Amino acid sequence: MTAQAAHGETMEAIVQDEYGEADEVLRLERTGKPEIADDHVLVRVRAAGVDRGVWHLMAGLPYPIRVAGYGLRAPKSGVRGSDVAGTVEAVGKDVTTLRPGDEVFGIAEGSFAEYASARADKLAPKPASLTFEQAAAVPVSALTALQAVRDHGRVQPGQTVLVIGASGGVGSFAVQIAKAFGAEVTGVSSTSKVDLVRSLGADHVIDYTQAGIADGDKRYDVILDIAGNRPLSELRRALTPRGTLVITGGETGGRWLGGSDRQVRALVLSPFVGQRLRTFVASENNADLIALTELIEAGKVAPAIDRTFPLSEVPAAIRYMLEGHARGKLVITV
Repeated sequence: MTAQAAHGETMEAIVQDEYGEADEVLRLERTGKPEIADDHVLVRVRAAGVDRGVWHLMAGLPYPIRVAGYGLRAPKSGVRGSDVAGTVEAVGKDVTTLRPGDEVFGIAEGSFAEYASARADKLAPKPASLTFEQAAAVPVSALTALQAVRDHGRVQPGQTVLVIGASGGVGSFAVQIAKAFGAEVTGVSSTSKVDLVRSLGADHVIDYTQAGIADGDKRYDVILDIAGNRPLSELRRALTPRGTLVITGGETGGRWLGGSDRQVRALVLSPFVGQRLRTFVASENNADLIALTELIEAGKVAPAIDRTFPLSEVPAAIRYMLEGHARGKLVITV
């Protein structure tokens, strides 16, 4: 699917051939342009988003990722990056929905490159109001946020929603989408990011360095836990008796479980308590990209971009993300 082009055509890409940290294993070099399968398109990449998944696949951590098919000893695919915005260069013979020249955004296979292969059903027309850089910030994080709010949180107008990790990639979209669904939203962030969370439309902001989420009498109908590793007991204390908890993230740095043990415990406990305790893996699909486009074009959702980096500085972008500096999304320009 991502085999080198037979014609010897090359491109610049960020490549790796072993697992490790960004500065050690990522390098910019010329490599073969991807060939495309019948249901794929070749995208001329204009911009690519940076998300935690990029680091997981680059580092091969936690270890179950390697067993899941990404390569036991070394990554099977040498180019990282999945968020993409760009122009369709060529289409596979089974593709009827896209044509060369179309401006698109969505999920690709190896978007830290001048060209990337992408399944046609994981792309959608780029929102007309967004630049390529803005569009590249949307797919992975906003799909996760939309599905957390709509499908798993089942947020209804008038409900109270707590977003933990409100200043990050997924959280910055979750705040806006929950507001668009008519909720009263409280965001949780560090002191330096409180102003960003307010600017996203949060009705209230908790600075976690000053207060706990379960302090006081306030209880929430829905909690979206995107960052941190608060104990389930603390999260449940902040929920209403019939409330819903959706865990979409939370990193421990553990090499085997990486925080997923908390998600397993939530699923095991859920049938025995009045509260709904949920976790999920986001679905990458065209229909939800179009749903996001409608929210964007209605002025209800906009990507919050901290900064952009050129393709040659992907390692610096990943390092910046891991250090927790990012206010919203980071984007690679190609």
